[in-house]
Amino acid sequence: RNRSAALETYYGIFSLQHRGQESAGITVSDGHTMETFRGMGLVTEVFRKLPEKEGFIGIGHVRYSTTGSSIPSNIQPLQLEGAEGPVALAHNGNLVNTKVLRNRLLQSGSTFQTTMDTEIIIKLLAHAGTAVMEDRIKGVMDEIRGAYAVVACTNQAVYGFRDPFGYRPMALGKTESGYVLCSETPALDAIDAEFVRDILPGEIVRIDDDGVHSIMYGKKVPRLGICAFEYIYFARPDSVMNGQDIYEARLSMGRHLWEETHYECDVVMSVPDSGNVAALGYSHASGIPYVEGLLKNKYMGRTFIQPGQKQRERAVRMKLNPIVMNVKGKRIILVDDSIVRGTTSGIIIRLLRNAGAKEIKMCISSPPVRFPCFFGIDTAQRRQLVAASHSEEEICKMIGADKLHYLSQKGLAESISRIRAKDMCFACFDGNYPEPVPGGGLDGMKE
Repeated sequence: RNRSAALETYYGIFSLQHRGQESAGITVSDGHTMETFRGMGLVTEVFRKLPEKEGFIGIGHVRYSTTGSSIPSNIQPLQLEGAEGPVALAHNGNLVNTKVLRNRLLQSGSTFQTTMDTEIIIKLLAHAGTAVMEDRIKGVMDEIRGAYAVVACTNQAVYGFRDPFGYRPMALGKTESGYVLCSETPALDAIDAEFVRDILPGEIVRIDDDGVHSIMYGKKVPRLGICAFEYIYFARPDSVMNGQDIYEARLSMGRHLWEETHYECDVVMSVPDSGNVAALGYSHASGIPYVEGLLKNKYMGRTFIQPGQKQRERAVRMKLNPIVMNVKGKRIILVDDSIVRGTTSGIIIRLLRNAGAKEIKMCISSPPVRFPCFFGIDTAQRRQLVAASHSEEEICKMIGADKLHYLSQKGLAESISRIRAKDMCFACFDGNYPEPVPGGGLDGMKE
């Protein structure tokens, strides 16, 4: 029993800050009472002072919105008084049947304080008709559809459960005094915890005084749907996820880009930070030197998850500045992880042209994003996805590059070598969703 749950949870969510910068929250229990501390902003802004609540159970969350607006009421964890006492819950993912469940709960007399799908999960959990938490979780899993990696706690135990498709990651670690669940392995490193294993798709775990107890949800799904975008962009490069080293996968993406292009240039550079490792892979494979061409302001968040287009444009200029001596007069291979709307790439290429770049060949370490994600990556509606309505040649012209090459889906699958391609979700590239999505996924409908 570790009495400093708030501190350990703080370190954990601080190391996962890249997964969301809109808000942060921590719930702590001492076995008798439970308290939740939450606020808008980065972990360090929200918790200028650590919660003073003593406790040996804690859960934490950092948020970027996929379902529900970026407003104070939507901060997680959510805490609720249930029939069996208080429950707190934090959720990573996105449900695809939110509207149906919400309407049903409203009709049966429920009221909602948030606009999040997470509130649906906690309401179903708190009001399930059985005292056994694992059975309540199974009942919730019968109802909800889509992506969810959930941690929950009562005054007695911590619970984790992962959807049967395995869209979003969850790992189990061990400390000297107990166990921990997290989205990515750097959170374990931050608190000197040892990685034990990944929580399996469809697995439910309980952590209590007697250790870790595991049961499987049991209902089969037609295939797994491990998210490819975690490996391309979302995860920290020092993470190991579902048995795959993220750094190794991104280096391999860069190598495959070289094999598919064989571009001749003077230097390879990346759009920092998400293009860094793939650019190194391209450089290693090609023998073309890797240089820093854009300096990143380390105090900025991630532009991809900034809400609103105007903020995005300003953010790029605030975030990146060319290093003229590495750019001027050079033929450049510029490596980035993805092009979603296309506006960011256009701004970056203009910055490099203005700094004297002679030629810019852009390489993207993912295939074109043509379809919206319904499973927890905010890739916008289909009509906003530039690759949904434009060819590579048109996009190349729009962003002002001399050449543009996207990594093939085969090259991507081979780069994520530790996971079978058939177990992964590539739906944002090929529209092949692991399960039915609202509006068929093709008409820009996103809940």
